[in-house]
Amino acid sequence: MQIFAGLGNPGAQYARNRHNIGFMALDRIAGDHGFAPWKTKFQAEIAEGRLGGQRVLLLKPMTYMNRSGQSVGEAVRFYKLEPEDLTVFHDELDLAPGKLKVKSGGGHAGHNGLRSIHGHIGDSYARVRLGIGHPGRKEQVANYVLHDFAKADEEWLDDLLRGLSDGAPDLAAGDAPRFLNAVALRVSPPRSGTGDRRPDAKTETKSEAKPAPAPEPAKTEKAPEPDTRTALQKLADRFR
Repeated sequence: MQIFAGLGNPGAQYARNRHNIGFMALDRIAGDHGFAPWKTKFQAEIAEGRLGGQRVLLLKPMTYMNRSGQSVGEAVRFYKLEPEDLTVFHDELDLAPGKLKVKSGGGHAGHNGLRSIHGHIGDSYARVRLGIGHPGRKEQVANYVLHDFAKADEEWLDDLLRGLSDGAPDLAAGDAPRFLNAVALRVSPPRSGTGDRRPDAKTETKSEAKPAPAPEPAKTEKAPEPDTRTALQKLADRFR
């Protein structure tokens, strides 16, 4: 059993907030991988299912962000799990929008949800840090994270959530590089020679392409005819 916990605040008024990107990640995983319907337990909404060969409990604390540890700690103790069996999905101000990093252990960097979890189970759990960018000034942070994603964010946000879902079985299997690669393929897909063309690229169809000029035939010199004169004739010709 593993627990994937997504952090956020309960209620429709917070549903699209930047602070709730952890909830959004779990909703996408649950929907794409056929998890059981959400139900209430551990002061949270939970859904059970499998990712690859791993049994996983998805958990969204309903205790509000600052008390996330109450819910997470209760579930960890109930299943007699270790902190290493927990992965937390949360918003990250210090990463650009759409960027992602995986981390195990370490400090909470001032994130109130992580701070609460630290207080209940320690710091040796894994985190998936989901970049939302920084407003630029410290006094603007609270309003920024409790504000909905902008319209311009929708495309990268959807790509990021799809990538998280694609790679979730690899994350559950402990293969972080494959998980990160799955996300990258959604967020920054490689360009294919037969895929979409770049707007500024000019290509020619077969009918438009100019045929290459035929190569000029190589010039050859005619070999001299053999001299059949006798020695006496050659001598005579020299004095003519």
